Amino acid sequence: MAALLGAALMLAPGCLSVRAQSDNSAKHDMKQAGHDTKQGAKDAGRGVKKGTKKTWSKTKNTTKGAVKGAKQGAKEPQE
Repeated sequence: MAALLGAALMLAPGCLSVRAQSDNSAKHDMKQAGHDTKQGAKDAGRGVKKGTKKTWSKTKNTTKGAVKGAKQGAKEPQE
């Protein structure tokens, strides 16, 4: 009986350390997932920013061209 109790006590710390490692691993995985999500959001934001600037620039150039054409048309009306 004493040998059985001794064996159980020897194994108990090992079981606890395995559980602690599992908890740390899960915690690390959650932190990593959060970090990956954050990086993904940043990348998506950069893509939207770039697309918005590109669209704005094209719209600005088109508007300038339309205004120029309207001014020219007003000066030289077609018959």
